[in-house]
Amino acid sequence: MPGDGGGADKRHAPATLRNRDAITGVLADWLPATGTVLEVASGSGEHVVYFAATFPHLDWQPSDPDPAGLTSIALYRAEAGLANIAPPLALDASSERWPVDRADAILCINMVHISPWSATLGLFAGASRLLAAGAPLILYGPYIESDTPTAESNLAFDASLRARDPAWGLRDTGVVQAAATDAGFGFTERRAMPANNLMLLYRRT
Repeated sequence: MPGDGGGADKRHAPATLRNRDAITGVLADWLPATGTVLEVASGSGEHVVYFAATFPHLDWQPSDPDPAGLTSIALYRAEAGLANIAPPLALDASSERWPVDRADAILCINMVHISPWSATLGLFAGASRLLAAGAPLILYGPYIESDTPTAESNLAFDASLRARDPAWGLRDTGVVQAAATDAGFGFTERRAMPANNLMLLYRRT
């Protein structure tokens, strides 16, 4: 069971501390006033605990495909003791079946570039099944934009990702947009973020 281990099973993602406040500032504008936010690929669980404390009016549902990630999320959740965080779900974005049937918003941070393209396609397909018209799907991470020069650091990061796994790598926002459109989402807003990242907002049409 996730959470049966000790403190050593808690993961720490250093980038979380650097980006969580900037992400929170955008989420304040994009999240609904009430309802359930499904976080896909919650990773260590540090983000969801921070967001749940910052937005107590929302219910947060973390998820991850990695058993070690689920353990870490469960431990952070237990430590935080917040009533608005549900137990983490084992969820593979690329799967045609998700262990949840509805959400009022979906958030996905730093998954699109560190996963096969099938995971992004699955993310849009799953979000299409869960979200009502107008509900937000929010992405955060580094991307390539055809009309904007790519930072050297992002190019180097892309090369390192592809060296680790040829199925990984920074995605072109135009290609992501095409996948979103095919799944029934309209692109709503782009926000430039620190460290050459972006936040992208799509809404179910």
